Amino acid sequence: MIKIRDFTFRYREGDRPVVSGIDLDIPDGAFVGITGAAGSGKSTLTYALNGIIPHCYPGDFYGSVVVDGLDTCEVALTDVSRLVGSVCQDVDSQFVTSVVEDEILYGLENFGVPRGQIEDRVAQALADMGISEVRDRVISSLSGGQKQRLSIARAIAKHPQIYLFDDSFSALDYKTDVALRRALKAETGSATVIIVAQRISTVLHANQIIVLDEGRIVGKGTHAQLMESCPEYREIARSQLSQKELNLQKEDA
Repeated sequence: MIKIRDFTFRYREGDRPVVSGIDLDIPDGAFVGITGAAGSGKSTLTYALNGIIPHCYPGDFYGSVVVDGLDTCEVALTDVSRLVGSVCQDVDSQFVTSVVEDEILYGLENFGVPRGQIEDRVAQALADMGISEVRDRVISSLSGGQKQRLSIARAIAKHPQIYLFDDSFSALDYKTDVALRRALKAETGSATVIIVAQRISTVLHANQIIVLDEGRIVGKGTHAQLMESCPEYREIARSQLSQKELNLQKEDA
């Protein structure tokens, strides 16, 4: 589904690359987590996966990023957007309307979803995210957690082939985070899911976790494998997880 080869990017010529020499394969239907310290290049990598780089940030680009056979440098951003449902870290920057219902409707109409399907998709997405009661509310009146849920609802209503969540659960308490991820698992089905998270518990059970440090991949594997092989991951995990979670690899063996 996704092939990245030697991807290097800097926002301005002369700056130090934000990501450098990234090689990555993400197969259809995978659940992939991306983690690392602040400033390690996680969000920049997601901008390449959803076509924002190079279309919105032309910058200084090397290498190739191919999504479902489409080279993101050669196709229009809308072609990539049909495949990838994205929720960015700064959800306020993504909103294009002022009312909750309109925000989801805009995306569906913009991508040509048949009119007869729209009502069911809007209602289902809001219900999955537990925010049906705010359907007629003004977006600016929502809490941070409700805004994140709205952004996720907008993405899942599209039924994309790839879901990309960039730290999209940070405003949620742990109990709500777990409940929403369960709802997402049911809704996303066989789609590819990529979650960028500072909170390792969000990606603990991913098929593969990618660890970034200073713009480079320093680890790939499951939680168990990374606890054995990746010092950067181990340091983050020990600062966040319980002893039971740290020993997950022993329980799964």
